[in-house]
Amino acid sequence: MKTIEEINQANVKRISEEKKLPSFFPGDIVKVGVRITEGKRDRIQYFEGVCIAKKNRDLNSSFTVRKISFGEGVERTFALYSPIIDSIKVIRSGKVRRAKLYYLRDRTGKSARIAEKIKKKIGIEVETKPELPTENKIVKAENIDPKKETKIESIEKKDVSENKKDKETLEKKK
Repeated sequence: MKTIEEINQANVKRISEEKKLPSFFPGDIVKVGVRITEGKRDRIQYFEGVCIAKKNRDLNSSFTVRKISFGEGVERTFALYSPIIDSIKVIRSGKVRRAKLYYLRDRTGKSARIAEKIKKKIGIEVETKPELPTENKIVKAENIDPKKETKIESIEKKDVSENKKDKETLEKKK
């Protein structure tokens, strides 16, 4: 016989496969799309604010979002796996040192701001190995004739001559 915990975990897996819920933490500014039913019509209303608390309790997980609306602080607690929630988007990540940011309730203005957490984008590290000299690549000083041009010198001379031709054509056009 299944326990309640096993049933809750199975439901969480099923719901998380259907919905793509981002990982967010307290201090992040999130935009929550809430389904609202008015009569026969459904619409999505967005609630954007700072996540001040998050509880991870399997199916009973919830988070609280706080925003200032017309000078008044408004808080709303959402159940994370609720069918009412349409989408969650993380707008900005906040750099905080606490799990619950209830102290923001007393603050207004600049003191209520949270510093932004800058995430480093780490790509694939490419190691460059120096080429080891081989017998084919080594040119002995004895074999080089100072009278003969090397390939590099001839290429540089060609580039210089092409630049002169370009300058001459520009002068003729003027």
